[in-house]
Amino acid sequence: MDLIWQVVGSAAATLTMFGFVPQIHKILKTHSVKDVSLLMLFQSSLGTFLWLLYGVHREDNIMITANVISLTTLATVIGLCFKYKSEVPGPCKN
Repeated sequence: MDLIWQVVGSAAATLTMFGFVPQIHKILKTHSVKDVSLLMLFQSSLGTFLWLLYGVHREDNIMITANVISLTTLATVIGLCFKYKSEVPGPCKN
């Protein structure tokens, strides 16, 4: 039964880790961040960081890895938001 929950946790972690990859692809393709909410990105980053701390406390490698990768993808979107916000009208909304 423990193996089943590890598979469920790994699947959930994979979906979460790469959840922002389509947004990154779209931003890189269009150079547009006009429909991206900067507030949502910061809120998601804070939540992910808190999950990372919880994973470290629990010594849960799946949770730690998933949240480190998720924070990396979120940081990438935030960086792209600042990079492209001056290139198109309607920069990242708050």
